[in-house]
Amino acid sequence: MEDSQGKKSTKLQTGNQGEQLAAEYLLAKGYAIVARNWRYQKAELDIIAKCERTTVFVEVKTRRGLAYGYPEEGVTPAKQKHLARGANAYVLEHDINNDIRFDIISIILGKGKAPEINHIEDAFFPIGEGY
Repeated sequence: MEDSQGKKSTKLQTGNQGEQLAAEYLLAKGYAIVARNWRYQKAELDIIAKCERTTVFVEVKTRRGLAYGYPEEGVTPAKQKHLARGANAYVLEHDINNDIRFDIISIILGKGKAPEINHIEDAFFPIGEGY
């Protein structure tokens, strides 16, 4: 019981650390952070940012190594569908009329190394779900 809680807690800490690093990265690149961890039903949008006139929905994937592949590989078509559903709800709720895009920020946290951050702009475009 303690192992599973410890693993879950570590996974949550890794995710939170990655989201913080991603937010700091975006701010340094001139983005404005509009919201973090915005929820709609089962979808959670990690970061909603503004870059010039574009609303950017950012999915953050963080791993402590490559044993399970690159973090961005975790943004499956099913995950994209959830993100699209959440983004659609956000756009409608906040009456967004400007361009939107979906980015992925992939972070690898290695022991004793600086985090590796890979920002994939316009990573996918959802088909359906109101788009």
